[in-house]
Amino acid sequence: MKQAAAVSKVAAKEVDNGHRRRLFYDRCGRCFFIAAAALMTIVIFAIIFFVGKQGLQTFAVVSPLEFFFSGQWDPLAGKYGALFFILGSFWSTLLAILIGAPVGLMGAIFMAKVAPKGLQAVMRPAIDIYAAIPSVVYGYTGLVVLVPFLRETFGSATGFGVLAAALVLSLMVLPTIIAISMDAIQAVEPSMEEASLALGATWWQTVWHVVLPAAAPGILTAVVLAMARAIGETMAVQMLIGNTPQLITSLFTPTATLTSNIVVEMGNTPFGSVWGNALFLMAFVLLLLSLAMMLLVRRIGKRRVT
Repeated sequence: MKQAAAVSKVAAKEVDNGHRRRLFYDRCGRCFFIAAAALMTIVIFAIIFFVGKQGLQTFAVVSPLEFFFSGQWDPLAGKYGALFFILGSFWSTLLAILIGAPVGLMGAIFMAKVAPKGLQAVMRPAIDIYAAIPSVVYGYTGLVVLVPFLRETFGSATGFGVLAAALVLSLMVLPTIIAISMDAIQAVEPSMEEASLALGATWWQTVWHVVLPAAAPGILTAVVLAMARAIGETMAVQMLIGNTPQLITSLFTPTATLTSNIVVEMGNTPFGSVWGNALFLMAFVLLLLSLAMMLLVRRIGKRRVT
């Protein structure tokens, strides 16, 4: 009996020590993740503070009205109107989403509801690889293939312009739209589809009137994330849009975006000058637009949960 009691005490002590060890590991893991989250928060706010502080110094020399509502960009003459860059970013992103969103949604419907399991097993990793292609590859391909095609087919003077940039951007945002929309469509309860089909609806009517409305928050999230990717794209746009700050009058008008102008001029401007601060202000505008899109995604996500 005494030996059994001693063994029982030793076993209980070992269990207690193991439990304490696991609790210690849990506390260490929690502290590690909290520290990592705090570090990322500090880094993000530091970037926002640095870019915003440097960019807002532009308004000490340039009025906000001139910067946001003037199209005259000539730093050597003291002109810092960024209107055409803002419009170039807006129109190229909008056109890319108008082209890419329907195609991506159709691809997501096919992958989620039509494609056999074997094809899904092949295509889903392919979509992930598709998203990992560097943007400079898209830009170079568009420069070699798309620009000459547009020039010869439509009689454009150069082939560069907002259409060439938007077409390449629409390809670049397809993986985001397809992957997230596919997950949203597959998350719809099968009972909703079965009820619609039982009531006599066709397959397409069920998809259009039941599945897509139920998956709408996820699809909107995909579109917003694709917009954030498109508006912040640099190299592909810089290689295709023409980099000429002028008002867009047609799809073949060479223009410029905020990102393309930053990458073209940042290396030639002294840090702390009005010119350099104006470029930082452009970056700050892009940062605010991206943050606004992320907040919109979170809002859509909360609506999806509720």
